[in-house]
Amino acid sequence: MLFPMRLLLIICLIALSVTSLQSQTVKKKPILTGADQVNKYLPYLRGKRVAIMANPTSIIGKKHLVDSLHALDVNIVKVFGPEHGFRGNVGAGVEVKDETDAATGIPIISLYGAKNKPSKQDLADVDILIYDLQDVGVRFYTNINALVRLMDACYESGKEMLILDRPNPNGYLVDGPVLDMKYRSGIGMFPIPMSHGLTVGEFARMANGEGWLTNKATCKIKVIPVANYNHDMEYVLPVKPSPNLNTQQSIMLYPSVCMFEATYLNHGRGTLFPFTVFGSPELKGIYEFSYTPTSIKGMSATPLFMDQVCYGIDLRKYDVNLLRKSKKINLQWIMELYKAHPHKEKFFDSKLSREMNSIEIQIGSGLFRQQIIDGKSEEEIRASWEPGLSQYKVMRKKYLLYP
Repeated sequence: MLFPMRLLLIICLIALSVTSLQSQTVKKKPILTGADQVNKYLPYLRGKRVAIMANPTSIIGKKHLVDSLHALDVNIVKVFGPEHGFRGNVGAGVEVKDETDAATGIPIISLYGAKNKPSKQDLADVDILIYDLQDVGVRFYTNINALVRLMDACYESGKEMLILDRPNPNGYLVDGPVLDMKYRSGIGMFPIPMSHGLTVGEFARMANGEGWLTNKATCKIKVIPVANYNHDMEYVLPVKPSPNLNTQQSIMLYPSVCMFEATYLNHGRGTLFPFTVFGSPELKGIYEFSYTPTSIKGMSATPLFMDQVCYGIDLRKYDVNLLRKSKKINLQWIMELYKAHPHKEKFFDSKLSREMNSIEIQIGSGLFRQQIIDGKSEEEIRASWEPGLSQYKVMRKKYLLYP
């Protein structure tokens, strides 16, 4: 017997409504970082002597990871502190000293000062090392270098590393030239593009798999993956990852604008909105927008063009969704500012920029400087990144934990 058309239409509408509600329910599942999923790793820590690499981004909910695990009676024997210190109370570029944490009484060993890697003695009384630092997904953000040094140390001492994974806010973006290893430096140690599209858990798997540890060693790692996450998801960081990446806007612009660090332009250091404004006193009369860098404790003590009015571009209200849609680093800003600069011989002078990183080291390519000088098109510049970038994308797939 055939259903009346009206009844069939009602059934179809109900089915569509149920499907829609199910879809909305899936979308509403909150992203849970590795650290948030305490039940997945707390039993694994029982009876073990634990060390933790942490900074202010290492949180469970709104509470610091170390404070939370300490309250749960995890035997934390020491904490390793990176740049800015374990509690984030040290200024940019300032050496961090060993100390005892006032809140917990746990010894803190600095890895930003006299040494950048734990010694065998440091790990002698440790069974497992936890790594939990927020990354922003670019080659020149040096947390991934620290991660590999820790993996080296764990391998050398026969220790295991537990990685509490966190979303990459720029996880959607895989772009830029793959590092030419003759420009290997402290801001680029591995043959990956400027924006690598990996979480730290995935990067650790890649470092093991591609033989990037010393003597191609393999560190024993266990990753607690992020729940309800994929690389295309928007993720707003709950804690600023470093003093000069202090807004979500700066974090999303960072893959495209960090190259300005190797130019004779102020890139917002000395303001409360670094990496979102760019300028120079020499661009007066060319741009209307202006700002004045000053000394700001904990962020930038002596910024380029301090106390001078800079003229340039303001990206504080730029729609970063345009970057998400294009899935490309924006090259137009640096191309535009080079063309506008009246003293082009100064533009790529790294000694003048005070950062002391040449554009070759920053970009990871020996071609970029001349391409900009010659007025090459974006298409021509991008063509020079191949086949390396496409080969990296294929290799990357082997190590992904998320869609």
